[in-house]
Amino acid sequence: MVELPSNIMVWAFAAVTIFGLLAGLAEWLHSRRVARISGLAFGPAQRPALWARIIPVLRTIAVACLAGALTTLMLLVPMSHRRRGDDVTFEKLKHVVLVLDVSPSMRLKDAGPDGSLSRLRRAREVMDSYFQRVPMNEFRVSVIAVYTDAFPVVEDTRDIGVVRNILNDLPMHFAFVPGETDLFAGIKKAAELSRGWRPGSTAVILVADGDTVPSTGMPRMPASVADVLVVGVGDPNKGSFINGHNSRQDVSTLRQISARLGGMYHNGNEKHLSTALIDRLTDGMEGESRFQLTVREVSLLLAGVSIVILSIIPFALHYLGTGWQPGIRKLAETAKIPDSGGTPTAVGSDENTVENWSVRV
Repeated sequence: MVELPSNIMVWAFAAVTIFGLLAGLAEWLHSRRVARISGLAFGPAQRPALWARIIPVLRTIAVACLAGALTTLMLLVPMSHRRRGDDVTFEKLKHVVLVLDVSPSMRLKDAGPDGSLSRLRRAREVMDSYFQRVPMNEFRVSVIAVYTDAFPVVEDTRDIGVVRNILNDLPMHFAFVPGETDLFAGIKKAAELSRGWRPGSTAVILVADGDTVPSTGMPRMPASVADVLVVGVGDPNKGSFINGHNSRQDVSTLRQISARLGGMYHNGNEKHLSTALIDRLTDGMEGESRFQLTVREVSLLLAGVSIVILSIIPFALHYLGTGWQPGIRKLAETAKIPDSGGTPTAVGSDENTVENWSVRV
């Protein structure tokens, strides 16, 4: 909902009331004057077209709205150009926590539409597509690297270049003790990191190629997490050997994780995140809508509509205000002798024959 400061609201209401009363009074005086010459203005019916009878009310409303909109624009604080992200309020700020699998299997090259990319490189392409389609000036991004344990790499940054550098095949697996991948550790770390944020302001995105997860011990997301998205990378059909076992995207495990977290799963091996999925993921966060109009935009829109209405009314009244057209009369079926004693004679030259009365003086 668009909220208007109380002091501006008082002045805008006063402008609407004053100019509305003045415009209404002017329309009333104008209608009285028009009534005196209604026969000349509207023909024998002495009444305008049916739609034209609402013009006084419409014009009064348009004048009042224009006055209120211009008063609001005059009193609003002028906009200034500031660095992106400086004008984000607490109610508008959102968070994205990226839980990234950095295990050695993520460096296997079987991802992408043609299977020529490493899984980590494909993860970067998918996330790049996501970052380009959301208003990043409203977001703060945190990245958690997970392998045998989980460590936060960056917290609450608005510099997407830092995130892209992390996703650019950075060999972070050397920072961990070799072993089995523990995705639960990354999910738990994401829950701890986002616990103190505003409720409903966070989206957790897990990018991995799969893992064997236990049946119990799934971390519980705090109230700050609005939704969870699990993105799978790697070929889900054909595996690649690493450390003596066949590694491929474990779709069933990733779907299980998303279901247990109450989130969504997306196979990002060949397709980017769809617009509908991004809209659902972003709109699920509480705060201001991306498509909500500001007070300034509403005022500009209202002023523009009012000006257009006031500009069109004179032309519409001139051409469509009445059905009577001076100079065109219908040929009478029969002629009657007028009271003055004249004799009717029909004079016709073509199909537009008019009735002519010869009056004896």
